[in-house]
Parts: sequence; structure tokens; C-alpha cells
Amino acid sequence: MISDLVLVPAERAPLAGDLVVPGPVRSVVLIAEGSGNSRNSTRDRAIAGVFHRAGMGTLLLDLLTEREKREDARSARHRFDIPFLARRLVSAIDWLQQRPETANVPVSLFGAETAAAAVLLVAAERPERVSAVVSRGGRPDLVHDDLGRIQAPVLFIVGGDDETDMRLGQEAARKLKAPSEIHVVRGATHLFLDPRLLEEVATAARDWFASHLTRERHSA
Repeated sequence: MISDLVLVPAERAPLAGDLVVPGPVRSVVLIAEGSGNSRNSTRDRAIAGVFHRAGMGTLLLDLLTEREKREDARSARHRFDIPFLARRLVSAIDWLQQRPETANVPVSLFGAETAAAAVLLVAAERPERVSAVVSRGGRPDLVHDDLGRIQAPVLFIVGGDDETDMRLGQEAARKLKAPSEIHVVRGATHLFLDPRLLEEVATAARDWFASHLTRERHSA
């Protein structure tokens, strides 16, 4: 198993990330949150562990530098700059392509909060590299104009107790031309704080990524 603290070259500054490749893998899941704290998020680390046990690699990427995180805590300016976040995700995808252990390995995207909008935008911009997308309690409404360009299958995971998330997911799914589903986690808000509910999130995402990789392989 490869497990490294890495620096990903990106616009303005390198970004900190945790790359885990548990042996030969069929996919790498790029995990990000709009607040830029994926690497230190207990929720994201728990989700990554489920992916590892399924033989998937992961890159937990902080989309913001430490200085940007401090600025964003005051203004929320960076987390709502979706094109900016998307450019950084594209940099990470290109960086994964250059590493020997992840070159030519399909990339799946898991985004939470406003990073869910960013991963959708990236899927539209990099259709040849993105195999599947999961949006967890995100803001797909921030990229409505780009949803029709997405080719990768998209799973929207929403909390059953969050009417706004449910509505946003349904509206986004109607705009997609790519295959999509909505997975409702009963009893959850958009934060998914309960570990049992988070396990359901991770399992649904794992199965979504794995099933579409299998389908892609069988059709090749």
C-alpha cells in the first residue's frame, strides 16, 4: 500500500493532500469539500476507508491553502468560487495522470458542500478522465448551466431531513443527460454527522463508483 502526504501543484500555490493507493487499483477517488478541509475531516477519512477496503485509491485534497482557509473563514469567498475550485480539481486530476501508480487509472469524484458543484463542473470539463461522480449534500444549483454537458453518471446523496438538499438534487438530476440517481439517507441532514448514516453514504458512493467501472469494463 502506498500512503503519502503529497503536494499537488495548482493555481497560485501547491495543495496538501493524502494519497492512498492500496495496491493495484481500478480507480482513484478524488475527495474534496468546499471549505478546503478534506484531509483533516473525520467524515472524509471514514468514507475513504470504505473505498480502500473495496480496492479503490483515494486522494483527500485540501482545495484551499492555510492562508486561504483563514480568509474563507471570515468571508466564505473561496468556497463559493466554483470555477476556482474546479480549476484546482483539474490540476489534481492532471497530477494523478503523471504519477506511475495512478496514470491511466479512471478517476471518480466525491464532492461535499460547494465542492459538489465543483466536481460536477470538472466532470463537464474532463469527460475523458472522470468515470463517475457523487455529490453529497452539495450545491448543484451553482453549476446548473453546465449540467447538460456532463457525460459521467452522477449520484446525488441527500439527507432525508433536509428539504433544500432534496429539491436541489431533484432539480439537478432533471437537467442531466447522463445517468443519475438520488439516494436519500433517512434521518440525515446535509451534514451527515451520525456515523451510522455516514456509513450509508460511503456504501452508496462505493457501490456507485464500482458498478459504473464494471459496466464500463464489460462494454469495452
